[in-house]
Amino acid sequence: MRSSLLKRAGFRWFLTGQAISLLGSSMAPIALTFAVLAAEADAGDLGVVLAARMVPLLGLVLVGGVTADRYPRRTVLLAANLGSALTQGAVAAVLLTGRYALHTVASLEFLNGVLAAFTTPALRGVVPQLVDRDQLRQANAMLGSIRNATKILGPSLAGVIVVTTGSGTALALDALTYLLAALCLARLPLTGTLPKPRSVTVWTDIRDGWSEFRRIRWVWIGTASFCVINLVQTGTWQILGPTLTKQLSGETTWGFMLSARGIGLLAASTLLYRLTITHLLRLGQLASTLTALPLLALGTRADTPWLITAALISGLGMSITGIAWETSLHEHVPGHVLSRVASYNDLLSYLTIPMGQLSVAPLTHAMGGYRLAAIAGAVSATAAVTPLASTTVRRLRAHGHTQTNTPSQSARDLRIRKRSAGPP
Repeated sequence: MRSSLLKRAGFRWFLTGQAISLLGSSMAPIALTFAVLAAEADAGDLGVVLAARMVPLLGLVLVGGVTADRYPRRTVLLAANLGSALTQGAVAAVLLTGRYALHTVASLEFLNGVLAAFTTPALRGVVPQLVDRDQLRQANAMLGSIRNATKILGPSLAGVIVVTTGSGTALALDALTYLLAALCLARLPLTGTLPKPRSVTVWTDIRDGWSEFRRIRWVWIGTASFCVINLVQTGTWQILGPTLTKQLSGETTWGFMLSARGIGLLAASTLLYRLTITHLLRLGQLASTLTALPLLALGTRADTPWLITAALISGLGMSITGIAWETSLHEHVPGHVLSRVASYNDLLSYLTIPMGQLSVAPLTHAMGGYRLAAIAGAVSATAAVTPLASTTVRRLRAHGHTQTNTPSQSARDLRIRKRSAGPP
């Protein structure tokens, strides 16, 4: 199956472009962090720079979803990648010339966030246009392997480049990866989108996307689960993880935990490439409970071997969850609304991350770090398993297994297709 996927020129170019782009994107946060710190800027500068990218990404992702459904996704991706090459190249130029200024870097990162808001929904709608439906799981598993490998390689490579030649060079390489990715994307044999009547506005498309998002029960149930998981897990892991690990078993254990999680991510994506699973979404929800294990291990003051083992298993769960979710979206959400549904999924899933990050400090002060980690892990695991109470989530079948739509559901699908296509 791997060879048949790679024989498809379009998917081969897409995979190559993603590998190049993701490698650069995994280097950028490390390089940017060290650049701000090296400039001896105010401690709040880094938060401002990171927030400057996140705010437009969350604020415009719905517009990005509409754009990706309205226009050819290849065109959207080409424009966004070329724009990102320019803005990230400008950041690199500022740093290489030693002219760091908060307002300049933050403004450029704001533009990067705007472009990312259009890139993300378009990317999530591309894969079903490049491969057959029975190859979606394998395609997503292969892309997951590439993504997970860059998460391991990119930060290490960025660290070496920053130490040897500086942050500006690392960001210049990131800009180059956007340009190379654009060249790969230009080779994609993607077809156009359905024509839109001129009377349909962006707001109408956003509203239709919301209607479709609410209609597909398993999508909004899963999104609500991810919303809670991100609220309690992401900030706690990022902020308390290194601190509690250092207190329990020393600074080096945190590095071992991150490496173990990376190994788990890669192992799971390789495994899912080879397995045929009937209820893929059900497996993904079960696997998402495993991501709570490191916090539970920290909260119970587990010994070093258990901490590393928990991180490894959480990596397995994280990768399985991601691949299962992406494949389910690709197989069961109509292509003409896929980017809009995915944009609502992104927005509602990630919106709670800043809230969780901001709440860690006061909650730690109120109840203590170990107790907070244990509670966050328990809530995360509960939120992960709760969607399985829905028969829609439990019974959703992967492509290739019979699943009959109800007459009302088929009628709704037909109405949505007609509305999106416009009058004949």
